[in-house]
Amino acid sequence: MFSSKKSNAKASYSTTTLIAKGTVIRGDLSFTGAIYLEGRIEGTLRADGDDACLTLSDQGAIVGEIHAPRVVLNGQVKGDVHASERLELAEAARIEGDIYYKVLEMAAGAQINGKMMHQAEAPRRLPAPDVSAAGAEPA
Repeated sequence: MFSSKKSNAKASYSTTTLIAKGTVIRGDLSFTGAIYLEGRIEGTLRADGDDACLTLSDQGAIVGEIHAPRVVLNGQVKGDVHASERLELAEAARIEGDIYYKVLEMAAGAQINGKMMHQAEAPRRLPAPDVSAAGAEPA
C-alpha cells in the first residue's frame, strides 16, 4: 500500500519532452526542463538550466555523453555521464563509460563498466574582511 521508494524523476517540471520507443535521434541534443527517453539518441545530450532532468527508461538507449544536473537511468548508456547534482541508477541501468556525480543512488542490479568519480562541491568563498575598519584607531 505504501512504498518507501522515492522518485525524483517526477519533479514538478512545466514541460516534459517524450522521445518515444522506436525513435532514433542522431546528433547532439540540448534541452530544458525534463526529458523522458524511451527511444535512442546517438550524440551528446546537454541540459540547459539548473533544474533540468533526464530520465532514460528501461527500453531507451544513449550512445554519447550526458551532461545534466539530474539524471535517472534505467536503460543502456555507452558514454560518460556527468550529473552535476544527482545520478540515480535503477536496476536495469547498464553504463559503459565513466560517471561523474555529486549524489549517487544505485539500485541492486545496476551495472557500471567504467570509473565512478565523486564531484565535491566547489569551496565557497567567504567575503574579504573590511580592512578599512580593522586599521582604524579607536576613538
